[in-house]
Amino acid sequence: MVKSGINFGETFSANPNYRRLYVPGGTYFFTIVTYQRRPYFANSDNVNKLRTAVATVKKEMPFNIFGAVILPNHLHFLWVLPPNDKNYSKRIGHIKTLFTKSFRGNNALPKTVSISRQKHRESNVWQRRFWEHTIQDESELETYLNYIHYNPVKHGLVSCPHLWSYSSFHSLVQKDGYSSSWGCVCQGKLDKIPNFDNIKNYVGE
Repeated sequence: MVKSGINFGETFSANPNYRRLYVPGGTYFFTIVTYQRRPYFANSDNVNKLRTAVATVKKEMPFNIFGAVILPNHLHFLWVLPPNDKNYSKRIGHIKTLFTKSFRGNNALPKTVSISRQKHRESNVWQRRFWEHTIQDESELETYLNYIHYNPVKHGLVSCPHLWSYSSFHSLVQKDGYSSSWGCVCQGKLDKIPNFDNIKNYVGE
């Protein structure tokens, strides 16, 4: 596994009642879901629009993407924010807005959008909220990174992580962070299948 070199700083005990944690320079796992889980990202053009939106926000408000996967109806990210910066919500909101503008063009909000969503100037592209989990140490980082890369297999989209194009798995294989056969069943091989029972309540799916 890639050594992150991340300083996780202060750790936090689990509290099911907290809304969000904002840790300056923190490392975060996110799940972002499309409205009514519509498969917008089954279209490669929409994937490219999303990547452009993310790149634009990264340039305006820098952060490091440690892991990512784009599935047809949701995304997972692992981000590391700069020191003294904790505003991931603004970044995610801006990514959503930029993608939505690109996706919809100059079209007005459709009549199918509820009054409540219209009041909040929201379209029928994204769920209103997103899921966040603050990563506390290297072990947890590795678990969530593995979860991201195994997610296309979990959802039955491919049989092996290396078969999914829209994933940071491939770049980490090049950096010797993963074996190319990690989680693979090709040619009769069966690498160890990861177990994510310990985080199933913390991933927003």
